[in-house]
Amino acid sequence: MGSAAQPEPKLASNATNDFVTPQKTRNTKFAFSCALIASMASILLGYDIGVMSGASLFIKDDLKINDTQVEILMGILNLYSLVGSIAAGYTSDWIGRRYTLVFAASIFFTGALLMGFATNYAFLMVGRFIAGVGVGYALMIAPVYTTEISPASSRGFLASFPEVFINFGILLGYVSNFAFSHLSEHLGWRLMLGIGAIPSVFLAASVLAMPESPRWLVMQGRLGDAMRVLSKTSDTPEEAELRLRDIKEAAGIPESSTGEIVAVPKRRHGAEGVWKELLISPTKSVRRIVIAAVGIHFFQQASGIDSVVLYSPRVFEKAGIKNKNALLGTTVAVGFTKTLFILVATFLLDRMGRRPLLLVGTGGMVLSLACLGFGLTIIDNHHGDHQLAWAIGVCIVSILAYVAFFSIGPGPITWVYSSEIYPLKLRAQGASLCVAVNRVTSGVITMTFISLYKAITIGWSFFLYAGVAAVAWLFFFTFLPETRGRTLEDMEVLFVTRYKGSSAQKNQVELVKNENA
Repeated sequence: MGSAAQPEPKLASNATNDFVTPQKTRNTKFAFSCALIASMASILLGYDIGVMSGASLFIKDDLKINDTQVEILMGILNLYSLVGSIAAGYTSDWIGRRYTLVFAASIFFTGALLMGFATNYAFLMVGRFIAGVGVGYALMIAPVYTTEISPASSRGFLASFPEVFINFGILLGYVSNFAFSHLSEHLGWRLMLGIGAIPSVFLAASVLAMPESPRWLVMQGRLGDAMRVLSKTSDTPEEAELRLRDIKEAAGIPESSTGEIVAVPKRRHGAEGVWKELLISPTKSVRRIVIAAVGIHFFQQASGIDSVVLYSPRVFEKAGIKNKNALLGTTVAVGFTKTLFILVATFLLDRMGRRPLLLVGTGGMVLSLACLGFGLTIIDNHHGDHQLAWAIGVCIVSILAYVAFFSIGPGPITWVYSSEIYPLKLRAQGASLCVAVNRVTSGVITMTFISLYKAITIGWSFFLYAGVAAVAWLFFFTFLPETRGRTLEDMEVLFVTRYKGSSAQKNQVELVKNENA
């Protein structure tokens, strides 16, 4: 088995249809470990989403706040995270991806402690602001680092880890709700929020054992350090050399430059040139990349996932479940289902590709949201003394199906896809833009959900989300090319050739490995 010869890399025959065939991983345990640690940053957002869904029930009673204040409390963290996500683009290019992760963990640690010790609504909102900045940092940098450290053969699998940890964090938040719900009203929600500081401590300590992103090292001219990292995170030495050559080309470093440390082309500091290339005067391929990346992030949130996750106790209450312990127990089932199916998706991303999972997942979301809207409408219009058990069952099954389809489609693929399609010099700021769109959309959705269902009924709220998901399916089908197996430096060519023929196939390399090796 180990003696089988490796075939030589060969040129792709067609720039539009061919892609780098995913390889069997051989020497990627180190890349796996790095991706795992970096992705732990996503627990911070997941835990906050999950824990606030239940904690809000007790905060409302303890602090005597109204529904509008609850809406703001639930959704405002998404808007606060904009500060972190935008700043992270600068920070990650300045001090590196690794130390940006440490910074994110430190900020969230401070915010979680402040929320845990909050004595009133204003104090709680200060903690939400600081925690939100940390979440914004983590959301931007975790997918970028994971994508840049991963070889093409397993990039989809490894780059889906941030979404895995978001789901794991949500599940932990739900479990925390259930575990502390039996304590006094005054103490329980404070422990639920304050204990969220613990994951950030483990994250900050673990990140120090990771190497820096090879692409960031090349951007600093540290070719020797970059090659050592690539050698540990590539399937073969040949692939490591190929990745280094492609990154050097993307960074504007001549191929003849081979020293440990080399001079890099002087770039304008900050985002002046980057934002101009992204938004003001982009090339055709960059424009398509920006539309694709921003679009997938917008539709991920506009289809209502955070309303379901954050307000699941209220949704189940509307469906007919009244007991608080039963409500929180049912939300644990939602978190478990969401986590289970995200694990399924991680193993399919590099086998089936991004598009099939995205289309199947989004299609399933449309159907499950429509069924949920139907069940809630029936319950809303029922005025008898007895509950409609079948309608309650439809609602519960529909919610579980919805989070399952989300977790095999838009959930992981949004982060994988958007982090891998940007060119190297635009990646940090491009990721910041995507996180900003993601969090603004989520903030608007979560801060208006209660008002929305009071205005048009809760059933029609989910019919509305189903309509948005249907539009999302059409966008994904018509605009997003498959990226499975492509090298990161190949994406600009892909987004040109997906819509227009190009002679650039000579620049593409198909890394094919012997299946029997």
